[in-house]
Amino acid sequence: MKILGIIPARAGSKGLKDKNILKLNKKPLIAWSILAAKKSKVLSKVIVSTDSLKISRIAKKYGAEVPFMRPAKYSGDKAKSSELIIHALNFFIKKKIHFDYVVLIEPTSPLREAGDIRKCISLIKKNEIDTLVSVSKVKSPHPRFIYKFSSEFKIKPYISSKKNLSARRQDVESLYFLEGTIYCSNVKTFLRKKTFYHNNTSAFVVPKWKSIEIDSLFDLKLSEFIMKNRKKYNNE
Repeated sequence: MKILGIIPARAGSKGLKDKNILKLNKKPLIAWSILAAKKSKVLSKVIVSTDSLKISRIAKKYGAEVPFMRPAKYSGDKAKSSELIIHALNFFIKKKIHFDYVVLIEPTSPLREAGDIRKCISLIKKNEIDTLVSVSKVKSPHPRFIYKFSSEFKIKPYISSKKNLSARRQDVESLYFLEGTIYCSNVKTFLRKKTFYHNNTSAFVVPKWKSIEIDSLFDLKLSEFIMKNRKKYNNE
């Protein structure tokens, strides 16, 4: 099975400037995803899709390939992940290089480990899974306990249910939220569906501490703290 790993990293960022190359625990943010992908040893090729020469140089330093510079039309604020994935797949198809699966590895989820990637690929192989995305269990606040204002001072449940007021936290239905640790798909399916989310999508559950996505300096500092205490969290 040939598997393409894609790490998307455009230059612009509305929140944190140069977010993808900000230092996290003495390495550029993107380095953590490259190193995890390479260490997993289950990806046939690991590439970075970027429109930045600076990011390209850093990506190559940490072992990723940068076979092309991403076109501007796939690099703006409104560009979709599906577009850059299809662009990358078509780049290789034109060179008569074909892959069975594609794995999207977001650089803003630095707590993902090589073992997570290996587990995902193992699940796909053993269960003949078409598409797999990572999710994490909703703990707090659970939607059952979320309220909204109905007037200036009064509140009402966001989810209308008589159980809202009486439900105990341990009795509520288990729910999961989509997060950015890993996305995997059969290439033919992705080219047809143009998304990871459809009626044949399976889930890979990750602990909440791994689901942190870097959108602020707080996220960056929190991730650094977790990295320095990873053994403790891995044992939970």
